[in-house]
Amino acid sequence: MAARNTARKRAFQIIFEGDQRGAEVLTVLADWIRHARSDTRQPPVSEYTMQLVEGYAEHAKRIDELIGQYSVGWTLDRMPVVDRSILRLGAYELIWVDETPDAVVLDEMVQLAKEFSTDESPSFVNGLLGRLKELKPSLRREA
Repeated sequence: MAARNTARKRAFQIIFEGDQRGAEVLTVLADWIRHARSDTRQPPVSEYTMQLVEGYAEHAKRIDELIGQYSVGWTLDRMPVVDRSILRLGAYELIWVDETPDAVVLDEMVQLAKEFSTDESPSFVNGLLGRLKELKPSLRREA
């Protein structure tokens, strides 16, 4: 599953870049695809990366509402951009992607937090996504 791991990492990077640039994530995705086609040094954007970014974009408003509602002690705009981007990707995959086991999503997002964020971030990401996992049946009904 190394390919899925890489796809998630790239989707996180695209979501992060969109947040940092104040750009739509689909615009950033298109930029990445264009760069990969025109520059052989750039790795191609996988189909799964595209699915994750496009799915996140489709549900972004609801995802931000959920993160804001269930994060304890952090508003969305006060969260570190890295953590916010990881949570956005994780919430999308957890709630709307059926073929990925919930435990895999949590583990992958915690690994991203370990690699790219602070020492406290993995437990924060795990706790918030764990709460969303518990609420998943009712969240899906609301979506």
